[in-house]
Amino acid sequence: MALASPCLPRAGSPLVIVVHGGGASNISKDRRERVCQGVVRAATTGYCILKNGGSAVDAVEGAVVVLENDPEFNAGCGSVLNTIGDVEMDASIMDGKDLSAGAVSAVRCIANPIKLARLVMEKTSHCFLTAHGAARFAASMGIPQVSREHLVTERNLRHLEKEKKGQQKTDCEKNLGTVGAVALDSKGNVAYATSTGGTINKMIGRVGDTPCIGSGGYADNDIGAISTTGHGESILRVNLARLTLFYVEQGKTLEEAAKTALEYMKSKLSGLGGVILVNKKGDWVAKWTSTSMPWAAAKNGKLYCGIDLGDTRVTDLKVS
Repeated sequence: MALASPCLPRAGSPLVIVVHGGGASNISKDRRERVCQGVVRAATTGYCILKNGGSAVDAVEGAVVVLENDPEFNAGCGSVLNTIGDVEMDASIMDGKDLSAGAVSAVRCIANPIKLARLVMEKTSHCFLTAHGAARFAASMGIPQVSREHLVTERNLRHLEKEKKGQQKTDCEKNLGTVGAVALDSKGNVAYATSTGGTINKMIGRVGDTPCIGSGGYADNDIGAISTTGHGESILRVNLARLTLFYVEQGKTLEEAAKTALEYMKSKLSGLGGVILVNKKGDWVAKWTSTSMPWAAAKNGKLYCGIDLGDTRVTDLKVS
């Protein structure tokens, strides 16, 4: 993780970005460093967008694009496969300044669904497009299609085969992969972005929490921004993102709100998951109930990252 030349924040609101690489029941030894490097790259990319005057929306989109392009994560290239071995992806993004939002679901043959979600937010009067409608809109916006082979990895082909043979873990343990980011920019605006390939061996057309505003994420300058990950059906049932921010509105700290919401979901539904949050003061937190959650954060020239509970590395933030 040695990097070069300091990337320091400007005056004004503190610049903050936090990213996650999805909750996980297990990350193999050979993948741990690659996953850690992936979230660090995403956080560094997003932070330097902020440092160079970009908005919180720019930063979260940029960070998530890095993760969508990394085959180690369940989003974009590296998405898990549905029952017939195809990739169907979901994504959403939200600007806390005015509550504008965009989302897409069941997207195929597009490298970066988060870019399409942002176009829905900025170029249409709608919040959410799905399947064929999303594909037609993507074409009208000049987004090129990519081949199925570009998105499908050998690792996920093996995982699908194991799932069909009943060798995977239980539903609430295995379906935890999502990527996301939250950010605070120099103008005091917050934003979130979340993207996923969904759950392995899912039915064709299944849509989880990720594109659903209030479940997969939420952003409001007056409260904060949040991106969630975990068992999608559980997250949907409790509206995890908005539930967590409701606890913030009640006066809980970000840490307390995250813990309370995640424990509620676990106690009611046995649903595991994780959240990342930031508020307009620059406070942030990464919390999870799954076995682990790769995450990274950048603030005031410092880089923080970890995978397991109690495992946090702190270094000076530098970029090449």
